[in-house]
Amino acid sequence: MDIIFVSDGVVELATKEVLEFLGGAEFYDDVCIKELRTRGHNIKPCLSRDVTLELVQNTEAFFIISNFIQLKPEVIEALQEKRYIIIEHDHKYCLMRNVSDFKDFISPAKYLINIPFYENAIAVCTQTKLHTEVVAKNLPSTCNVVNMGGSLWSEDNLAILEKYSTIEKEVDYGVMHSDNPIKNTARSIKHCEENNLEHRVVGSPQFEKFVDQLSRCRKFIFFPTVLETCCRVVVEARMLNCGIVTNGLIGAASEEWFKLKGQELIDFTRSNNKVIVDKIEGFLDAESIANKGREITVILNAYRRTHLLKEQIERLRSQTIKPKQIWVWVNHHEDAADYDFSACGADRVLLNDHNWKFYGRFAAALLADTEYIAMFDDDTMPGKNWLQNCLQTMKVKEGILGGIGVLLQGEKYDNHTREGWATHNEEIVEVDLVGHAWFFKREWLSHLWREKPVTWENAEDIQFAYLAQKYGNISSFVPPHPASDPTKSSSLKGYELGVDSKATSTPENHHLFYPQRDLVIKNALENGWKLLKDR
Repeated sequence: MDIIFVSDGVVELATKEVLEFLGGAEFYDDVCIKELRTRGHNIKPCLSRDVTLELVQNTEAFFIISNFIQLKPEVIEALQEKRYIIIEHDHKYCLMRNVSDFKDFISPAKYLINIPFYENAIAVCTQTKLHTEVVAKNLPSTCNVVNMGGSLWSEDNLAILEKYSTIEKEVDYGVMHSDNPIKNTARSIKHCEENNLEHRVVGSPQFEKFVDQLSRCRKFIFFPTVLETCCRVVVEARMLNCGIVTNGLIGAASEEWFKLKGQELIDFTRSNNKVIVDKIEGFLDAESIANKGREITVILNAYRRTHLLKEQIERLRSQTIKPKQIWVWVNHHEDAADYDFSACGADRVLLNDHNWKFYGRFAAALLADTEYIAMFDDDTMPGKNWLQNCLQTMKVKEGILGGIGVLLQGEKYDNHTREGWATHNEEIVEVDLVGHAWFFKREWLSHLWREKPVTWENAEDIQFAYLAQKYGNISSFVPPHPASDPTKSSSLKGYELGVDSKATSTPENHHLFYPQRDLVIKNALENGWKLLKDR
């Protein structure tokens, strides 16, 4: 399969004069092109200004679209009938390519452009969590916005950064010289002068010379005027063991890996290059194209409410985003002894001769081979758009999602407030923990098993939220549950089905239920869990 890589600027097609004006986007693309070629793909770079309507209409090639300002309108329209992804380096859905001046980075509708082009892409590949959140807030929920988790560096440049990463520091502060007003060199110099900071202005068109200069600064001062989707120069400063003085417009700072520096960050970047290109390559696969990278395994729990199982599965089969598979984890109970699980409509049934209680289903989820896991209590009946609601929320606020969110006030569980299907929250709400219906990345399950629970009897929801935050810096959120659109709800029959005598949280069980949960909360707080009220 031919792959046509389209961009306003391409390193290998640039003259020596043009090459000096290319930046981070083009260097990212160059690494991507070369890595895909090493994997056997036939990549044909093409400047966007040279892409013709005839070329698009007369090829079955796959298109990778990078910066595309010079694409003709009729070419953009024709591309929407083809297979393509967009590697987004800034904000080309906005007329100004910049949303920094707008409240919450949300562009007014009158400035939005190219929206159908983004909607019809198999994926819109962004660079960091912050970049992903901003792009997702501006594009329709039907757009598949995917965080690549960083930028790409060539091995030659990483070797240069490695060479200078241990250079002895000579000056306290470094400021980058740039004639580009968005880099705001004048503001950084003014900051140094106003605070009597010893500083040096560094800058050179030659990468190694610039790295040499920057490596001799203890801290790097950088105050961009626009949102930096990643900000290569700041990441490079971290690789050179420089401290960073900046504002809240650095996308890289939203990534967990940004806490690394020096050789650790260089080594991570080498490995992350492969991860990023793996993601891009994955979109070339026919199955990934069909599912747009959104595969979900659903895990249901069967114990004493087997009479609800068929309805649950029917509702999940009717989701607007179809799960790849539906599994049923069966905890042993005599109430279900005569139930025929082979007729329930699940893809997999995991029968047990023991009641593993709440943690068993989380162990089963480790066997899934999809990016996402959706898990439901046995009394939870989702609306048909619940999984789509979760995917859209992930683009804006990536974390453990749930149908009911709990906000704690201290060590006692009964002193809490709730968000979710019971309150019809209109917006995404951050909470301390979630339950009833979970949605999370399968890879996050590893955090749940990092510490042995203080009790296996209860509170797996608390334990998961605690350990995901502690070991993965992962927060918990409740997707919108608008009263005006019940199809987005995680639970349409919560008050009807969740209050019967089979529930573990019924009043007659409170003498066991609350002390167990209090014990888990106390253990979590003593070992590093931070409640939202204290953060």
